[in-house]
Amino acid sequence: MSNNAAIVDISQTANKFRSSIVLQAENKYIDVKSILGLFTTLVGNHAYELHVHGPDAEEAKAAMAEVFAKHNLNVTVVSE
Repeated sequence: MSNNAAIVDISQTANKFRSSIVLQAENKYIDVKSILGLFTTLVGNHAYELHVHGPDAEEAKAAMAEVFAKHNLNVTVVSE
């Protein structure tokens, strides 16, 4: 599976929001607005957790869940 399109799509979607959007993969935390961070993290078939905090968090959570699903990536959006 080529993650390049997924990585660009995820990063571009995240950058539309002011909220902090952090992906947890095992014991690593990656800012999804960072393409480089995503390149080193989105490998294999891991289950990911997405943590979103900020003024537009609800909209960001919905958009991020949609983009992860579009690329068949297993992500749980954590409600905190």
